[in-house]
Amino acid sequence: MKVALSDYGARIVSILVPDKNGNTVDVVLGFDHIDKYVHANEIYHGATIGRFANRIANGEFTINNESFKIEPNNGPNALHGGKSGFHNRVWSRRVNISQQVEFYLVSPDGEEGFPGNLTVVIEYTLTEENELIIRYRAHTDKDTIVNLTNHAFFNLNGEGRELVDNHQIYIDADYYLPVDQTQIPTGEKRPCKGSAFDFTDFKALNERLSTPDDQVEKAGGFDHNFVLKNQKGNQLEKPVAKVFSPLTGIQLEVFTDQPGIQLYTGNALKENDIGKSGRAYEKHSAFCLETQGFPDAPNQPSFPSCFLKPKEVFESETRYHFKVLK
Repeated sequence: MKVALSDYGARIVSILVPDKNGNTVDVVLGFDHIDKYVHANEIYHGATIGRFANRIANGEFTINNESFKIEPNNGPNALHGGKSGFHNRVWSRRVNISQQVEFYLVSPDGEEGFPGNLTVVIEYTLTEENELIIRYRAHTDKDTIVNLTNHAFFNLNGEGRELVDNHQIYIDADYYLPVDQTQIPTGEKRPCKGSAFDFTDFKALNERLSTPDDQVEKAGGFDHNFVLKNQKGNQLEKPVAKVFSPLTGIQLEVFTDQPGIQLYTGNALKENDIGKSGRAYEKHSAFCLETQGFPDAPNQPSFPSCFLKPKEVFESETRYHFKVLK
């Protein structure tokens, strides 16, 4: 297994893993030149997302009775930290050992409207067990909000090779967060059972995409946060999600200590970007599993808190574990 990273957006550029026949497969969408990342139609390929991953309703939130405004960049809402989020920043890089890299960034007070000087460290570690471990760490000098994730677009058939409709998916969640017309959670936690969102057993993605559901139709696929189970102490002991490609035999297991995971099925990929393989990326040619806090959490008190105070440290860990099933 090999992983390539870039300091532009502290992003994953490629993940090379063997398939069931011993061939090397790049399972992450992306580009072969930095300029293509800068000018891509899809700007989040493989990037670290912050300060706040996912959406904030109307770009507005309140801390200690003080109102803050992030300029909307996704309809009426702020998405993935605003127009100039962490995805298009050049991070400082420190290489510790051959299989570990740290990226470092200071986001100044007021950047994109967020309060506090926020210091962020992202550590990538590649293990001998074919795991890519991502550790997030952040601290602030003012009360603020934080929600960090990685936005890798996966295709276990191989980057640029077919759609991900054949992928089989499991997610350890009994509930998901339905959204309104602008993709903001309604506040309800809706049962997955008996719906298109029931991935408690392995289900082929095309089966779920074709299941009649107003939420799937509204998003043009999946772009929803799942409420993960058993997130109190044993979070990293068992996978919260698994995805398997029958074509290559590659299985991805995701481990996290975060309360939610966003399943996104590349609904906005529109064949505008030509990837590393020389092929255009089309709708549903990738999936994302973004480990994170809940969308719009600053405005929804019933959701797990995303607030960070001075002298506190935000810490999180996500693991992508690859294996071959023959």
